[in-house]
Amino acid sequence: MTTLKNQHEDLKAAGLVVAGILLNLLFANIAKLLQLPFYFDCIGTIAAAVTGGFLPGVLVGFFTNIVSYIFNFYIMGDHEDVTLFYCVVSVLIALVAAAFAQKKYFRIISAKMIIPIICFILLGGGLGSVISWGLFGDTLGEELASSLAGKIYMNVVKNAFWAQLYAGLIVDIPDKIISTVLAFIIYKFYPRRFKPVRDRIDLAAMAKRGFSLSGKIIISVTLIFGLAATVVTTVSFSQFRNTIFQTESEYAQDTAKYAASLIDGNNVDEYLRIKDNADGYYVTNKNLKLIWSSSDRIKFLYVYQFQQDGVHVVFDVATPDEPAYETGEVVPYEENVMEYKADLIAGKEIPVVQSRDQYGWLVTKYFPVYDYRGKAKAYVGVDVAMPNIGDVERSFTFKITTILMGFFITVLTGSVYLAKRYIVSPVNSLAKLAGDFAYNDNEARKETLDSINAIEIKTGDEIEHLYKAMAKTTRDTVDFINETQRKNEAISTFQSGMISVMADLVESRDKSTGTHIKNTSAYVSIICDELIDEGLYSDVVNEAYKNNVVASAPMHDIGKIKISDTILNKPGKFKDEEYEIMKTHAEEGAKIIATVKKTIESEALNEDYLGEAENMAHYHHEKWNGKGYPCGLAGEEIPLSARIMAVADVFDALVAERVYKPGMPFDKAMSIIKESAGEHFDPVIVQAFVNAEERIRAVTAEIH
Repeated sequence: MTTLKNQHEDLKAAGLVVAGILLNLLFANIAKLLQLPFYFDCIGTIAAAVTGGFLPGVLVGFFTNIVSYIFNFYIMGDHEDVTLFYCVVSVLIALVAAAFAQKKYFRIISAKMIIPIICFILLGGGLGSVISWGLFGDTLGEELASSLAGKIYMNVVKNAFWAQLYAGLIVDIPDKIISTVLAFIIYKFYPRRFKPVRDRIDLAAMAKRGFSLSGKIIISVTLIFGLAATVVTTVSFSQFRNTIFQTESEYAQDTAKYAASLIDGNNVDEYLRIKDNADGYYVTNKNLKLIWSSSDRIKFLYVYQFQQDGVHVVFDVATPDEPAYETGEVVPYEENVMEYKADLIAGKEIPVVQSRDQYGWLVTKYFPVYDYRGKAKAYVGVDVAMPNIGDVERSFTFKITTILMGFFITVLTGSVYLAKRYIVSPVNSLAKLAGDFAYNDNEARKETLDSINAIEIKTGDEIEHLYKAMAKTTRDTVDFINETQRKNEAISTFQSGMISVMADLVESRDKSTGTHIKNTSAYVSIICDELIDEGLYSDVVNEAYKNNVVASAPMHDIGKIKISDTILNKPGKFKDEEYEIMKTHAEEGAKIIATVKKTIESEALNEDYLGEAENMAHYHHEKWNGKGYPCGLAGEEIPLSARIMAVADVFDALVAERVYKPGMPFDKAMSIIKESAGEHFDPVIVQAFVNAEERIRAVTAEIH
């Protein structure tokens, strides 16, 4: 997120980086000028890491080495300066300092600071000594620790590497203690208004979450950089070896060609026949010795004539390592030229030959010596010793590895920081808002809109476009929900009104019913409340279930609309055939509601609301013992809502006044309900009904 506040933080961080680099250079040069036995080259690095976090500290550590190397190499003319190759040590010290600062190890000077100081010593003295060994080999390290390393080598351990390592660690103990204390003081006195908000990398949280976005970025950068580093290193090694081989091959070629120019090919046969008595033999042999002694790179120099029976020695310059062959002596072909035997006998020029044996790694060039007819009479052979490739490669490996590692850590830290600011944080903000969105009421919807508007993501890329699209979608969704809620409320009001109208229509036809519909709805509500309070049928009964059942209760007798007025309003007892007709209201009610369900597309409404209405209309005259109608269901075969309505329906019929009977006293009616438990009614429902007696009594008293 690019905001004015973030820009101010960037300026503070940049100022901290510059200050840290200057502090490193200042203290390091003071130590050199005063010839103090300390480095003091990481004080600014530690201070920047503790003050600003990972990225400022790493940048200070890396660029301190870069600036110091450029200054020493180009300005002071110190072409042997190796400061650059210790950059990995500096950036690792920065990472350690930032990590411990994040854990509050630098709030005050205390024993806790010993742990990061030990880490600094292991990095500066330990890893630094390993790098020194890689760069210089068994030379007992760089100047500051070399004296101590020499004493350790002479008196403690006869191994240059371990002597360097021990000396480096010992010298680094006071250096890192003093450096850490000075860095802490600088951190404490660094002006608060110039301190940026410390950047944080919560590695533990990243590990706990697994492959988070930050983790994937780290893995991606690591893989890409690792692949690039591998390719660069491999190509560099290949080019390095090829360059050395090419250089030494060209030198061998030029030397052999020059030596061949000093030999008279017309006299070769004379040299072989009468040796040093031949004309020009002495001068030629002397010239060859001068050529050999002119450079340490020339291992052996000789002149051979290759024939079918062997190699005939014309000249051979003696060396301290190997006595010379006698002129005219015949020696076997060496293994490395056997494949070129035919060409050598024929006088053809052959390529440079490599060999590795007791004399080391040699490149050999054979150049023909021609007579006046242009015929090759012999070959000048020059063996050039390759450099100690093991030491060179070790030094090269450490140089390229340390530079790449320092650069990699710097790039990785910067990538994580930038990714966190411009990708991870905005995405997390959007994800959090998406997870926290609430639409359940007007206030929650308003808070959602306020929250998304408060983010102000301005990255100028796809994330900002995503934010704007999400903000627009949220606003449109809230507007749609508000409009839908308004319409739903209107529909709900209309629905309730229609139910009431239908119930009133039935009630107006059934003059004996009175307020039966309202009464039963009240009793059903009380029974559901009691079931919820007591945890009965908890797998079914909850607030949503109660609302559906109570809302559906008025339709339990809707089937009576199909019964004729003659039967419906008959005073007195029904005849058998009339009673059978009257009983059909249960199935007729279920049919009516089933027809309504077919016209409504909402499955939720069908299943929850109209579903319970159909159950109550169809089965509220079923009995627990299976002797009810219309289906003769028993026990829990009867839907729960119908079992609840059965108690409410019968109780109201008992206490209500009818044209053919007076209302029964409350206690008497309650007694009948209790007695019918397990026979007519579900005993659990009856118990809930009885337990709510006071509320039932209050409703009954109000109605009657």
